[in-house]
Amino acid sequence: MDIYKKLEFHLQEAQLHIDRLESVLITLEKLYPLDSNKIESISVENKDKLDVLAFRFSKLQDLLGTKIFREYLTVLQYPIEDKNFLELLKELDKEKIIDIDIWSEFRGIRNSISHDYPSEEDEKIEAINYLIKNVKYLISITKKIKASFETINK
Repeated sequence: MDIYKKLEFHLQEAQLHIDRLESVLITLEKLYPLDSNKIESISVENKDKLDVLAFRFSKLQDLLGTKIFREYLTVLQYPIEDKNFLELLKELDKEKIIDIDIWSEFRGIRNSISHDYPSEEDEKIEAINYLIKNVKYLISITKKIKASFETINK
């Protein structure tokens, strides 16, 4: 499969994550901001939506970081061989696709939500609030890459 097909395939996969994220955000934004009292009283259905938020955020961020960024830069004809991830992020920052500092924050948030330690409940609630407020930025990264790719791929 050539790089254009790979990127197209992975952007379609990303769109599935985006669709689910946008769907649960409609409800979760109404609950924002969450605190320990509010989280205990929300319905099981809304707790499931929080799980979807965490899961789809993680999947989308992983897909971007492990596949889409490299494929996109390859399509743009940037040399990516022997480049570390930070170097790739710097190229994407130059292209105004991402902000490295925000991407780093997302990495920290992902680590916070990926563990279920009862002693870190407040940290997890803070991470969920951050996601509810900022996950649209991750979605916008994907949409920028998709729009740029569609222009190139015509």
